[in-house]
Amino acid sequence: MAQIFDRNSNALARMSLVLTGLIVIALGVTLDQLQRSPWVTRQGQRADQPVPFSHKHHVQGLGLQCQYCHTTVEKSSYAGIPPTKTCMNCHSQIWTNAQLLEPVRQSWATGKSINWTRVHDLPDFAYFNHEIHVNKGMGCATCHGRVDQMPLMYAQNTLQMEWCLDCHRNPSKNIRPTSQIYNMAWEKPSSERPVWCAVKDGKNDAPTAQSVDCVTKDPKDSGPQVALMQTAADKGMATDAPAAMLPAALNYQKFDSQDALGHFLVKQYKIRTPHDLTSCEVCHR
Repeated sequence: MAQIFDRNSNALARMSLVLTGLIVIALGVTLDQLQRSPWVTRQGQRADQPVPFSHKHHVQGLGLQCQYCHTTVEKSSYAGIPPTKTCMNCHSQIWTNAQLLEPVRQSWATGKSINWTRVHDLPDFAYFNHEIHVNKGMGCATCHGRVDQMPLMYAQNTLQMEWCLDCHRNPSKNIRPTSQIYNMAWEKPSSERPVWCAVKDGKNDAPTAQSVDCVTKDPKDSGPQVALMQTAADKGMATDAPAAMLPAALNYQKFDSQDALGHFLVKQYKIRTPHDLTSCEVCHR
């Protein structure tokens, strides 16, 4: 019987298998990169809004606090979109005829909400609680970026699950003192910019994060009364000043790295480690 395939067919078969494998690998890598790309995550994209609201103008220029507009960020699972009344508190007096603000005036007159386009939009299966993150030392800029420098709002980070897990596996690299939550210009401690923290005697029913007091200046240089009390505490001496006039003596600890500060705050804020998270319902509802 005559041979159907010549000897070159074996080489072609091997080559086709190799090419098929390479195509499958290339397709997998392409899809992996695609689902991480801004085309999917919308990272860095500035959405079209009914009113081109500038955070840079209102926060950096006018000095408005985050909580003035996002009133529920400290006590609710969502930050909250400010109602039209919040805008009209100022714009009923200034820029009253600006064409740019016509949608705001129309909303105020008709009672219909402005249809804002949500920038940070998580999937429905992911449950994110703003309250617990804010009260446990996670700053606004950590997730949202330097909002005070954004003329138009955009997502600084991907908000994908791997991004969340990267922080939850090691929260110490991002955590900061609760007094610096709304400080957009906060910089991690270093040898040139140390941070001093002390544990206060808080009440049992007070939030754990309120039991820590952190300052960016050496407490011994903060004033005569504080320095007097701190020096006396260091030497075990008493002062002649009435107790009511002096603050309680606190044992401040100096931190010159984010790793050291982060691990200290994680312990004091009683943040659970990944090994303590045994229920998927912590994030998924």
